Amino acid sequence: MMLSVRHLSKSFGGLAAVRDLDFEVVPGSVTALIGPNGAGKSTVFNLVSGALRPDAGSVRFAGSDVTGLPAYKLARCGIARSFQITNIFPGFSVRLNLKLARLSLERRRGFLRSLESFAGVDEEVERLLCLYGLVGQGDQAARNLSHGDQRRLEVAICMASKPRMLMLDEPTQGMGPAETAEFKHLIGTVRGDTTVLLVEHDVELVMGISDHVIVLQQGAKIAEGTPASVSAEPAVRDAYLGGEA
Repeated sequence: MMLSVRHLSKSFGGLAAVRDLDFEVVPGSVTALIGPNGAGKSTVFNLVSGALRPDAGSVRFAGSDVTGLPAYKLARCGIARSFQITNIFPGFSVRLNLKLARLSLERRRGFLRSLESFAGVDEEVERLLCLYGLVGQGDQAARNLSHGDQRRLEVAICMASKPRMLMLDEPTQGMGPAETAEFKHLIGTVRGDTTVLLVEHDVELVMGISDHVIVLQQGAKIAEGTPASVSAEPAVRDAYLGGEA
């Protein structure tokens, strides 16, 4: 199992944001967390990715107990994460953003070497530019990319470190229909190289790309299964009455 979460709980004061949550993520799959606003999706993401420590429960990644480890240690274990707000170096070129991400795989003793001295890095950067639809934009400052292309760059940055699991936090937020459709194709590309866990507001997108869907409400799991089985659950329909999250 790539990820196994057991009895995960987190409270903020008197508010139970996540309550006794269990779920698993199978290697090579796309697994989605969905639920109404305030369901606890982002808190779960922060607990799994090391931004928060759980009050109770455990997180196991690729067979190892990683509960409460900080984000940088989880990155070394093979977990990469994007954020709701695009996380890039806006003043650096697209190519340099990718090069710096790729260099994270190099041994730390080479930290003071010039970027040009690392064999194979430039070739890998060009491969990433091609794979993630950024050909011809390598020399642009990242801040000058469209919102959709900045999201593409963020995913490419994550994938440059060759993660075993990629966590995407509301990746299509702020995108129009055309950009969302392109991002759906991008996730299809990514899943060939890694396992994907995502939080996403666009339920239609989730149902179209996911192998497994977990539905949260008020910090607890109310349903999980294939997109078809989850869509048929009365509790899921009730959870989305009045708007989706």
